[in-house]
Amino acid sequence: MDELCRVHLPLVNFEVRAISSRLPGHVYTDDLVSAGMAALAMAARSFDASLGVPFGRYAVRRIRGALLDELRSADWATRSLRSKVRRRDAVHDALAASLGRRPTDPEVAAEMGVSVAELERLDADLHSSVVLRLDVITDSVGADAVLPSTSATPEATLVARERQAYLRDAIDALPERLQVVVRGCFFEDRPMRELAEELGVTESRISQMRAEALKLLRDGMNSQLAPELVTVPANAAGAVARRKASYYASIAARSSYRDRLTMPTATEEGSQFEAV
Repeated sequence: MDELCRVHLPLVNFEVRAISSRLPGHVYTDDLVSAGMAALAMAARSFDASLGVPFGRYAVRRIRGALLDELRSADWATRSLRSKVRRRDAVHDALAASLGRRPTDPEVAAEMGVSVAELERLDADLHSSVVLRLDVITDSVGADAVLPSTSATPEATLVARERQAYLRDAIDALPERLQVVVRGCFFEDRPMRELAEELGVTESRISQMRAEALKLLRDGMNSQLAPELVTVPANAAGAVARRKASYYASIAARSSYRDRLTMPTATEEGSQFEAV
């Protein structure tokens, strides 16, 4: 028996390589080799030479069967799910051939006679059935590539510092009354009624001033970080255009590049105005 296994050992590697070429990359071939080796040993133990069948042919059938059993045991998807996926793929390919383009989900769902929600559920069920081996992933790309990172990169930290510094400068450069509204709404959590009484206006006017300030802040930050996003006034020589240009220049002059990059991150201003 040992001699039969030793002589026919290459059969296992050959069959594993043949079947691996049609499998996704996350399938662990060592498990297949182990299953094939066990099948080869069982074939040698049960082989009856008097039947006139060559051992190689007999062993190959046992090895292939063992490999398929191993794959089925590692597949969490049910047969019905695999059947639905094959039908979905066939419909998708047929539509692509007839339409001359990639079909949309509603088109595939209509051809299959199901709703788009059912089609999406099919994809979700299929994805949830795929189990990846962590050791395979880490061997190929490294553990750091798949483990979540809780710290910002140096580049991200510098970008956050610069954005936060420009935000502070943009607030400080606002007209005084708009500063009162911004600081009262976002930093002091004051009700609009109280701000309206202080400034001698209505609450609706405070809401308008708040919207005006946010637009100025957004444009002011864009003028320093993404000038292409700033809308060019129709009348570049008009009073509105001059006021905005003066506001943008004031922001640029309030801090140096060094000051902006050394500002600490995660301050209250940054978290409050991250979406500005």
